[in-house]
Amino acid sequence: MSPADFQALCVLPAFTLREALLRLDSTAHGILLVLREDGTLRRTLTDGDLRRAMLSNLAADAALSALPEQTAITVGEEANQATVLGLMDQHQIDHIPVLDGAGKPVDVVFRRELSQRVWLSSPHLGEEETAFVEEAFRTNWIAPLGPHVDGFERELAAHVGMGHAAAVSSGTAAIHLALLLLGVQPGDTVFCSSLTFVGSCNPVLYCGARPVFIDSEPGTWNMSPAGLERALEWARREGRLPRCVIVVNLYGQSADMDVLAPLCERYGVPVLEDAAESLGAMYKGRASGTMGRLGVYSFNGNKIITTSGGGMLVGDDAQLIARARKLSTQAREAAPHYEHVEVGFNYRMSNVLAGIGRGQLRVLEQRVAQRRRVFDVYRAALADLPQVQWMPEPEGYRSTRWLTCFTLAVPDAASACRRVMRSLERHSIEARPVWKPMHLQPLFRDAPYFPHASTQDVSAGLFEAGICLPSGSNLTDDQLRRVVDQLRRALTQVEDQRAVA
Repeated sequence: MSPADFQALCVLPAFTLREALLRLDSTAHGILLVLREDGTLRRTLTDGDLRRAMLSNLAADAALSALPEQTAITVGEEANQATVLGLMDQHQIDHIPVLDGAGKPVDVVFRRELSQRVWLSSPHLGEEETAFVEEAFRTNWIAPLGPHVDGFERELAAHVGMGHAAAVSSGTAAIHLALLLLGVQPGDTVFCSSLTFVGSCNPVLYCGARPVFIDSEPGTWNMSPAGLERALEWARREGRLPRCVIVVNLYGQSADMDVLAPLCERYGVPVLEDAAESLGAMYKGRASGTMGRLGVYSFNGNKIITTSGGGMLVGDDAQLIARARKLSTQAREAAPHYEHVEVGFNYRMSNVLAGIGRGQLRVLEQRVAQRRRVFDVYRAALADLPQVQWMPEPEGYRSTRWLTCFTLAVPDAASACRRVMRSLERHSIEARPVWKPMHLQPLFRDAPYFPHASTQDVSAGLFEAGICLPSGSNLTDDQLRRVVDQLRRALTQVEDQRAVA
């Protein structure tokens, strides 16, 4: 519901019954909010209320003030979706007004919204996958390994322009294997982007190594070259250069690899490119995930293409990728019996899931185009709101816009973001904060951290002021309009509250 639509639901007691009935018909929401002169809620009004009033011989031109005041079922702005739905069920009603602290209506929640949730990034499956999965069942290739695993590895490597690929059970598993392949051992140091999901750096702990976190830069939201350079110089002075640097390509966009990669090369440190969120993105003509020694993709259920769960490790070194495959299948030696001389892992992707991946890969470019269109719709619809500042996309980059993200340029942005997301959630619209940086996580409280500048912690600021919007490639136009309307209304309320304060 847009701010204008909400205002149309608000009427004064001077309205006549006839005018109220016409307003009910024109708004088509089944409810009006009758306000007192001070803007507080006097009562709610439904079609049934009006018809009962007329049946009691109240004239059609009688004012709404002739109706008795009524204690409406309402909630405050802090109410969550479960509370609202519980009240609806308890009182057998389909709409509940939301009041601010002064008792003034600021919103109405409708039951039909709560039954039609808009997800942040839901799986998007089509017909391409069915044939591959049916073939796996028909040929009884259900267990791990099989022709679809080989095919998926070959096809994805070709798609991104890498020599080799190993299909595994998750992006996190792929990062763990990559760290082992790069020689990370207990006591080693590994640098990692701070603004990321914990799956990027948990494998550092699996290896018994020590993470060091690097801030973001404002221009891409990805790893700061300035922060990385200071960290590398510090590590050189300390005599413990990192075993590798995990560069995360955030929210579907590559980091500035033409600057980051030479920095690492200067110090002789290999780059592991965590492209879990950015399959399909391009950087100056090169595919995201292909500019480091090794690259990683994720096919989790919320990613741009999915196998329900899975990941891929890519690289041009055939021996490294062959070793990854061995480690991911319990490090079994080439023998007629089960022979093991080192620790391995149960990380291989199954043939069934690889079949889904092969079908999904065929529509990857469509999925990228659809997500970029979602971003374009948001940007155009909210272009008149200067406080909404979108994640930048520098020249020469092609982001997939896996998630459409923005920051709020307002005072006390953290509080404003919480109010906006709480409002969206009341209407069953999933939105999330930008990732909480790893250097702010209790798990990593003792890890060294290098900000973008001595007085500028970019990733902490993005977390405080950033919101991720529903971005799925299967969002309908109606769902997009619904998100835009509710977001605009929530942002308008934030501005109104600031003006009053």
